[in-house]
Order: sequence, then structure tokens, then C-alpha cells
Amino acid sequence: MTVAILIVAAYLIGSIPFGIIVGKLRGFDPRATGSGNIGMTNVARAGGSSAAVATFVGDMLKGAIPVAVARAMGFPPTVLAMVALAAFLGSIYSVFLFFKGGKGLSASLGIWLVLSPMALIFPMAAFGITFTTSRIMSLASIVAAIVLPPAVAALSMPRQYILLAIVMSALVLLRHQENIRRLMAGEEKRFAPGKKASAS
Repeated sequence: MTVAILIVAAYLIGSIPFGIIVGKLRGFDPRATGSGNIGMTNVARAGGSSAAVATFVGDMLKGAIPVAVARAMGFPPTVLAMVALAAFLGSIYSVFLFFKGGKGLSASLGIWLVLSPMALIFPMAAFGITFTTSRIMSLASIVAAIVLPPAVAALSMPRQYILLAIVMSALVLLRHQENIRRLMAGEEKRFAPGKKASAS
């Protein structure tokens, strides 16, 4: 029963749409501007860097907190992986948004910061290099997602974590379908944060 409650709570916490909350506080709705996504990148386009940082922190914490609680309660890797996946699914398929959501990158970062910060070294390096050279956030996110599973496997982590990394990466790629199509067509926009919020 405790595990079931943890999983449900993780999903509900993961479902909190911080991008919309931040946007409403700043006077805009990220769903009505730019790509329509509620994640950090689109919030940055609509509301600038400070709004993006607030969204990023909220989205990262909603991935980290459920996993940290489960770990503090002494649960094994299988339960930690289930709680992590529930929080991640909430971030991309939020019950509060009729099962829509963001791309899951910030929540994923929070999850792996708790499970294994070492596993993030190569994905974050790949993200940084790709973004610095291309200035395309979606491309950097896709590359980081692809690098995550082999990075986790290279650390000889429990197979539950390897499977979690594979599933999460696959879902990130799935959520980036439109971005991948635009990248292949050479139409994906480079990142350019807005300086102030635009009205919804």
C-alpha cells in the first residue's frame, strides 16, 4: 500500500505544471505563445530568463523530491525506479492538463541527481557541447537523452536503473517528434529568450 501511495503521489507531484504557474504569475500563458510547450525553453521565449529559471527549478524538484522521499524511506532500486518513472510520466502527461505536458528534461535531471549524479556527467556534457555549438535546445536535449542509457550502463548500476534510463530516453525522443521533423527539415529555431512576458 505504501509503495502504491508513493507512486501515485510521485505522478501527481510530477504533474504540477510549473511553466503555467510561473507564466500566470508573470502575466502570460506559455501554451498561447511560441511552441505552446509549458517547459523552460518556451517559458524563456515568453517571459525571459528569470521565468525560465523558476520553471526549471520547479520542474527539476518535482522529479527529485518523490525519488528522494522514496530513497529516504529505504526502498530498493525497483521501487525507486517505479517512483522515478511515475514522476517523469506526470511531467510529460500531466493529469492537470488532460494528459499533456512538457518534454520531461528538467524532471529527468532532478530524478537522476537523486539516483546517480555521476550518470549525468556525460549527458550534461553532450547537452552543453551541442547547445553551445548549435544554440538549438531541442537538439541538445535529444543528444543528452540518447547518451543517458549508455552512461547509466557504463556505471554498472542496477538493471532497474538501466531500464528506467532507456524508457525515459525513449519517451523524451517521442515527445520531441515534431522537433526532430523540423531539425531534419532545417526549420528548428535557435534559442532566444524573451526579455519580458508577452500577454496571453
